[in-house]
Amino acid sequence: MSQRSPAPRIEHVNDPSLSRLELLHFARRVVVQQATAALAQLDRWIAEEQRREEERRRAEQMRPPPPGWLIERGRNKSNPVAVHVGDCWTVAGSGRCTGVPRDQALDALRRQVPACTHCRPDTRLGFLE
Repeated sequence: MSQRSPAPRIEHVNDPSLSRLELLHFARRVVVQQATAALAQLDRWIAEEQRREEERRRAEQMRPPPPGWLIERGRNKSNPVAVHVGDCWTVAGSGRCTGVPRDQALDALRRQVPACTHCRPDTRLGFLE
């Protein structure tokens, strides 16, 4: 059985006794090693992004539906200042609105709480003064 010399290591690539073929095999092993590491990194990034996408999907499914109607409160929080449709752009993110069911929105309009002039909840509710 012939004894094969160990594969060249990076410290020995300048050794003039190494053949061109041995150096090419060495270069191939280096490329395979680097490609394997790069593919492993890409696989981790893909797995992480898939996990994030799944979390986003689950969060979207668990999110309650937006309210149909909103009552906007004044600064003192006890004073209703307007009735809005649930997706009214004028109060989006204001933090001064409370979601209410249809009957509460109608009741607020009956109590003379003004309807938003942009989303017109009175029209959508069929409220006639």
